Amino acid sequence: MLFEKLTIWQKSHEFTKQVYKITSKFPKSELYGITSQLRRASSSVPANIVEGHSRKGTKEFINFLSQARGSLSESQYFLILSKDLGYISSENFSDLINLSEEISKMLNSFINTLRSKL
Repeated sequence: MLFEKLTIWQKSHEFTKQVYKITSKFPKSELYGITSQLRRASSSVPANIVEGHSRKGTKEFINFLSQARGSLSESQYFLILSKDLGYISSENFSDLINLSEEISKMLNSFINTLRSKL
């Protein structure tokens, strides 16, 4: 699959795997709350990259990358909330936020590159 060669997909897939690992330790009372929301938002990032990559037009791809960027921002909020509630350590929070910021920069750069080709 061609999308697997995209570094941005690889990084966002790794981010999602880390989110799943960390949220598996969240309180069971959060299974349908923060756990579900954070997992959904984080997995939406690589999923939107895959869906956009499969589209025929550059404009459509840009739209899906923009949706991925929104999902990444949503994930960052839920990470902040999780840290504030004591569900994740400061170290895990920093690692995930740093990775998400790297992905955000990559998304912005990719979107700008694609827009310049329109």
